[in-house]
Amino acid sequence: MFNRNHHTVLREQTPFQLVNGKVPLSLSPGFILPQDKRPLLSQVSKLATIPVINMEDEDGHGPSSSLVEKISQACEEYGFFQIINHGVPEELSERMMYAITEFFNLPPEERAELFTEDMTKPVRVSNYCLKVVESQLEKKTTMWSETFSHPWHPVDDFTHLLPRNPPQYREVTAEYAKEIGVLMKRLLSLISQGLGLEKDCIQKRLGESPRLVSQANYYPPCPDPELTLGLAVHTDLNALTILRQSQGLTGLQVIKDGQWVSVDPIPNAFVVNLGDQIQVLSNGRYKSVHHRAVTNKDLHRVSLAIFYGPNKDSIIGPIEDLIDEEHPPAYRKYRFAEFLEEFVKQEGRRRMVKEAFELRH
Repeated sequence: MFNRNHHTVLREQTPFQLVNGKVPLSLSPGFILPQDKRPLLSQVSKLATIPVINMEDEDGHGPSSSLVEKISQACEEYGFFQIINHGVPEELSERMMYAITEFFNLPPEERAELFTEDMTKPVRVSNYCLKVVESQLEKKTTMWSETFSHPWHPVDDFTHLLPRNPPQYREVTAEYAKEIGVLMKRLLSLISQGLGLEKDCIQKRLGESPRLVSQANYYPPCPDPELTLGLAVHTDLNALTILRQSQGLTGLQVIKDGQWVSVDPIPNAFVVNLGDQIQVLSNGRYKSVHHRAVTNKDLHRVSLAIFYGPNKDSIIGPIEDLIDEEHPPAYRKYRFAEFLEEFVKQEGRRRMVKEAFELRH
């Protein structure tokens, strides 16, 4: 991993110097998961997948009841779906993914200047780890990936926070953020309507000045994908995620009915998934489900996740209109800052954060 004190790359430990192919691949012990945490790729379902929804399904007055119903069903049964004909220009998405790839192709020393283990820093390069206990000793297993995180905003200028290299990164990220902002608002509206609520209900509940984070993930080729993971099993802590995947490579997997399902990339599609806050707001009707990223032997893979969440002072809890005698509140109310504290407390483990706020009846 990057050494934050010296900004150098410890080449015997991490895969990230492999971006430019200067060092032979090696899967050192720091990346190898214990037997019970390995991905068991042969058991991944080859038949099932998540729903694909055409966003052009509208009538003369806006989204059709069919579109609202399809999204509602996907939110209840999967917590994940892919969208096509979403309005974001394909050419812009391709430029964005190219810029992300170019960032990870920068010299390791340049990326290392942004490396930190402090996850509260708004602009950072980092590695995710999983804490595992072996022979009564706790150790960290590093995920076979590198992430680059920073704020985004559909209207406000945030580009001065971003690195100057690659040269086009600031410009294309600002353009992409505007388009994603429009799509995010539209999706939040459809999700609200699917619950029988006013179309701006969820967005209002999440509060003004939402928490807007962009995270790019880079997965180098891995010598043995059965021994490690790109990202460990997790749910998203925010409200909504819009994800763009590399074309032609499958890495994202979602749990459905106790079985792992691959989410194969579709040309010019986005993966949409619900975060923990929408599960809580919907009183458990909509699902924030566990997912992971696996590696492959042959090619690097890149993905870009755009997160939308509450600000720290937002009060989150089941929406009152969704509570009745048959559906008592499943969660207590909390400030989102409290949720973030619990999230940090569970670092390195398979997080069960929203479960800490469940009410027992």
